Order: sequence, then C-alpha cells, then structure tokens
Amino acid sequence: MPSSLHHHNSPDRAAVNNSSSASMKLGLLLAGIIVIAATMRSPITATGPIVELIRADTGISHTMAGLLTSLPLLAFAAISPFAPQLARRFGLETALLTAIILVTIGVTLRFLPSVPVLFAGTAILGCGIALSNVLLPSLIKRDFPLRVGLITGLYSVSMNIWGAIASGISVPAAGLTSMGWHASLGMWAVLSILALILWLPHVRTGRRGEVYVASKTEAKPVRLRSSSLAWSVTMFMGLQSLIFYTTITWLPEVLSDQGFSSSAAGWMLSLMQMVSVPVTFIVPILAGRMKDQRGLTAITCSCLILGYAFLLSGISSLVTVGVALAGVGAGASFGLVTMFFVLRTSDARQAASLSGMAQSFGYMLAAVGPLLFGVLHDWTKGWTLPLLVQVILAIALLIAGIQASKNRVIG
Repeated sequence: MPSSLHHHNSPDRAAVNNSSSASMKLGLLLAGIIVIAATMRSPITATGPIVELIRADTGISHTMAGLLTSLPLLAFAAISPFAPQLARRFGLETALLTAIILVTIGVTLRFLPSVPVLFAGTAILGCGIALSNVLLPSLIKRDFPLRVGLITGLYSVSMNIWGAIASGISVPAAGLTSMGWHASLGMWAVLSILALILWLPHVRTGRRGEVYVASKTEAKPVRLRSSSLAWSVTMFMGLQSLIFYTTITWLPEVLSDQGFSSSAAGWMLSLMQMVSVPVTFIVPILAGRMKDQRGLTAITCSCLILGYAFLLSGISSLVTVGVALAGVGAGASFGLVTMFFVLRTSDARQAASLSGMAQSFGYMLAAVGPLLFGVLHDWTKGWTLPLLVQVILAIALLIAGIQASKNRVIG
C-alpha cells in the first residue's frame, strides 16, 4: 500500500519541483530585468545637477554641456533600429548582455580625467542603454505575456527610482572625494556590474534565435513607415523624451538662476522623478485595462502643460508645484508609450519593430532638446523662451497622443 502511494505521488513531486524551478527561474529573470532597468536612467540623470561643476572645471559652453545629455539620445537613435536584428541573430539574452557590458564600459570611462573620454564614455553607455530600451519590452511580451502591464510597471519604476536617486546624490557625491564630479558619474558602474552578475545565468540558458514566440496567428510583416498609427506612437515617444531629457539636463540650472542652491536644485530634480515613480507603475496597468487611452493621455499632457507654465512663472511656491506636475506628466507619458508598443501591435515581433522605429526616430527628435535649450539660453541670456518652447511641445504631445490612444492595432 505505501509503495502504491509512493508511485502515485512521484509525478506530483516532479511537477512541484518543475513548477518551483520554473518560478525560481522567472523570479531570477524578473530580478535581472529590474536591475538592468536601474542602469537605464541613472548614468544620464546624474549629469544634469553637476553640469555647472563640469562647465566650471572643463570650460565647455552651455551648448557643449547640452551635448552631454544629447549624446546618449543620438546613440539611442542610431542603435535602436539594429537592436531587433541583433536579438534575432544572437538571442534576446545575449543581446541584452551586450547592452549591459557597453553601459559598464561607458560609465567606467567617465571616471577618467579627460573631456574627450567623458564624451566617448557617454556615447558608449548610450549605445548600451539603446539596446536595453528596445529589447526589454520585447522580452517582457515574450516571457510574461499575461503580466505585461505589471512587469512593464515594475521595470519603469526601477528605472525612475534610480534615475531620481542619481539626480539627488549627484551634487553631494561630487563633494565627497578628491575625484569630484568624476566620482558622481563613475559610481554608477556598481549597478551595471550587479546587472552583469544577475544576467549571466540567463545567457547560458538563453534560447538562441528564439527571440519571439512565433505562432500561427502571427501578423504578417507590416510596413510600419506607411502606418499613420505607427507615426503617432513615434511622435509621442519623441516628444515625451525631448521634454523629459531637456528638463533633466537644464532644470537644476534654471532653478539656480531662480534662486535655489545647487544642492536644492538637484533635489528638486529628484522630486520631479520621485513623483513620477507611482505614476509610471500605475499608468501601464490602467492603460492595459482600457480599450481606449484618450482620457489618460489628456490628463497626462495637461499635467505637463501646467507644470511648465508654473515653472515659467518663477514664483517659488508655484515652481515647486510645477516641478511635481512635470514629474507626474513625465512618468505617465513614459508609462503610456511603453504600453503603446504592446497595445497597438498584434505580436512580440511587431512590438519590437514598432519599439525600434519609435525609439530611433523619437530619440533623434529628443536629442535636439537639450542642445536647443542650451542654444536658446546662450542666445537670449534667459530661460523664458526655452521654457515657453516646453509648453508648446507639451501641447504637440497632446495632439500626437490622442491619435496614438485610439483603440486599434497597426496593419
């Protein structure tokens, strides 16, 4: 009798073992995704609060300082179209490993006391982040098909929390050691090395070539560039990035000129990103439950329009509210666009292609922002015109967003 019981139980035990090892593997995968996401904003957001220190130390102009934030965006634009091909050829896991290695090299180079090396390191880390930007949504659609909104939310939260921490501690970290601002930029290698350690096991077990789970129902390839919906998503991607990256580059300096100390200005930038964290988490989940996201888009863009209008006022109590509203708008618009890649496509391959197109054209547009803001400031010797341009861009974002939010898919 006990032996028959034993025989009866062993398949169950095997099933339990299999399911616990599968859930452990998914848990490890999720940890990897969250730490990779942590490396995707921090090296860039660490730069804004110490732009003045870098300028004072190296003698570069406002325009060149703007280029420090524009360079990663130019890398995003250049590299994004190749990310899906790289993943198809070597597998998603290996392509993401390449991304983490590039970020680690780029961040480490910024320790070195040389202006050309500072720009080179910034460009290299931009190439790594570009790959992660395109490939993570595709990995999430492939490995967590029933939890896309939740996992997208978690990865966005990690990205934003670490981005906010980087902005907040950038100025204090520069004062801690004799390495000054080099330490503020170089210390983020710790995160990317941790990501490397967590990701290596997945590369060994990765399914080469099996990037997207093909199925009988997989959509026929669509010429994305002839789709007005794909262009609406692309414009939304580009404009929200342009507004965000311009703000993280120049907000501390705008606030310094309005009377804030450089440390307080860095923390205001941190506040902007911290308020975006819950929003970035909730918005993808809400968007995933709605057939049509137009209402959500209208609220998002209104926060941005009001936020920059308040910043423009220069009244300190309104400025703080403006920074918070800009943060809510930035978090919500990022959460929306990552969901548009999934909601406006019919399978993982199309999602990766739309993500590649939107990020390539979108970041090309976004790269203009920090540079243009610096040029406008050098030209007008003030921040009124640059901030007015941000209000206009937020209105343009609303127009693109309404088109991208309608309940339809490409093709």
